[in-house]
Amino acid sequence: MPQANDTTVAFIGLGVMGYPMAGHLSRAGYPTRVYNRTGARADAWKAEYAGEVCETPAKAARAADIVFMCVGNDDDVRSVTYGDGGALAGIRSGAVLIDHTTASAELARELEAEAKRRGAGFLDAPVSGGQTGAQRGQLTIMVGGDADTFADAESVLNTYARAVKLMGPCGSGQLTKMVNQICIAGVLQGLSEGLHFAERAGLDVLAVVDVISKGAAQSWQMENRSPTMAQRKFDFGFAVDWMRKDLGMTLAAARRIGARLPLTALVDQFYADIQASGGGRMDTSSLIERLRR
Repeated sequence: MPQANDTTVAFIGLGVMGYPMAGHLSRAGYPTRVYNRTGARADAWKAEYAGEVCETPAKAARAADIVFMCVGNDDDVRSVTYGDGGALAGIRSGAVLIDHTTASAELARELEAEAKRRGAGFLDAPVSGGQTGAQRGQLTIMVGGDADTFADAESVLNTYARAVKLMGPCGSGQLTKMVNQICIAGVLQGLSEGLHFAERAGLDVLAVVDVISKGAAQSWQMENRSPTMAQRKFDFGFAVDWMRKDLGMTLAAARRIGARLPLTALVDQFYADIQASGGGRMDTSSLIERLRR
């Protein structure tokens, strides 16, 4: 089992999720090497945490036992893994590459094959819990990959997780994250319609939520987002632009496997309406604004 100080880690991508995740690794005692496309962001991280800023993903990966990535989409993942400066160019035999990006299962399988060619392991490990979960070290991590590779990395993943589970072979983590997004989309649309109905009916929205959250309607979204939805504040958590990216991958995967997702497809179009009205950076609970027009 890896121990802090015996295991050197690299973290590629210091966005709203990666920045605190890499910070948790550093504070847990793992020698940490970081790379970010925007150098100022990496410098800010270095001012807050102990670690080394590297010029390329390859340099970050070169001395690392475990290399983490958390970037935007499939294209972003490819940009930091391939080429002379990419993580795969620097990764050593016996190391493990872990992708926390919410990306496609096809890319995960491709990267596993590329890593194996270099004698390295690979895990696809998308996360749920948002920026708050990353900051608090309470993410849920859904992992796809080889059981032995997972066993090598599990204790390190627990540094910033409240739950880590191996879901199956490579790609299974990404597919599980798609299930997560399907469920969130449906819950948020239902919550938006319920709160909108309460508003139009002249009810005290927060009083309604206080009552129904004690029963079967309760959800994380209700508990955490209904007050801000009532206040028309939408700068909390996951942005509409990112949700549309995730739902697009999910709907494409559903077509390939013959899964029927009529509600998910509908909510995806509702989010497209939010984007068209300039709300792409608002959080996903902004679905209610579409009903208030």
